Amino acid sequence: MQAMKRIIVAASVLFVLVGSAGLGWKYLGWKYESDSHEDYDRLELLGNVDVRQVNLAFKVPGRIAALTQEEGDAVEAGQVVASLERGDFDDETLLARSRVERQAAALAALETGTRPEEIAQVRALVAQRQAALRLAQATLDRQQELAARNAASHQIHDEAQARLDEARAQLRATRKTLELAEAGPRREDIDQARAQLSADLAALSLAQRRLADATLIAPNDGVILTRVREPGSIVAPGETIYTLTLTSSVWVRTYVSEPELGHVRPGMPAEIRTDSGGVYRGQVGFISPRAEFTPKTVETRELRTSLVYRLRVIVEDPDDGLRQGMPVTVILQPNQEAES
Repeated sequence: MQAMKRIIVAASVLFVLVGSAGLGWKYLGWKYESDSHEDYDRLELLGNVDVRQVNLAFKVPGRIAALTQEEGDAVEAGQVVASLERGDFDDETLLARSRVERQAAALAALETGTRPEEIAQVRALVAQRQAALRLAQATLDRQQELAARNAASHQIHDEAQARLDEARAQLRATRKTLELAEAGPRREDIDQARAQLSADLAALSLAQRRLADATLIAPNDGVILTRVREPGSIVAPGETIYTLTLTSSVWVRTYVSEPELGHVRPGMPAEIRTDSGGVYRGQVGFISPRAEFTPKTVETRELRTSLVYRLRVIVEDPDDGLRQGMPVTVILQPNQEAES
């Protein structure tokens, strides 16, 4: 009797298990079929606002003289936001300009050549040397006649000969000087002076650029997010002074799952909604070609469909209602976009 009861109970349990398994398979099959025919008329994606930021810094070292902006101040492109003490940069520029002026004068003198007055002066010196040579020759002739009659010593004759040789040498040297003066400067000297002037001009341009870099200018319209340094601080090149949040090119960073990826295209219109009720228009501007949060091994359908791809949705006409890192909801309507 007890054995019969056990058989009846076992049969009942087996019937319940088989029925449950059948319902489970039926449900799973319906669920998979429903998921495979999911309607993508509306996609809601969660994301965060991304605002580009720029670290403003000087290109040259120095001591900060003034900072004109505070955190939260709005600035425009080209606006002066900070400056360094200019004394060293002014002196450097003045020194470079003086060198340029000096070298330019030297080059002009070489290109102009020897002045006529200088050539005339050398010619007069040649005439003087010729007269001295004639006098020395006449003196030597007289001493030779006297020496021939034993009326003069040989020492006086030798001294007259030495003065004649000296006069001849001086005349030759003066004539060479006249030739150089009439020929003018060498082309090599002019080229060297011109090259030196080019180097001095480059040094002046560098000094002027360093002087301009002592003034920090906002590159774009934006809002000062952080003020890192204060007046009186000595800063190195590239050291951050401000962090500027740009007011243009605001976008939303969001992610789309792998099954939804085929329904999203660049240029697709988008609606961005904030938790405070703000609504903005935009469009999909970038779809990452690489999946993120990918598991090490893909073994099941559930793991495969958990892959996500980063989207960048560009916001049209952003305002102060969108802040860095703010959570937003992005709504896409793929089918409606395709029909249009």
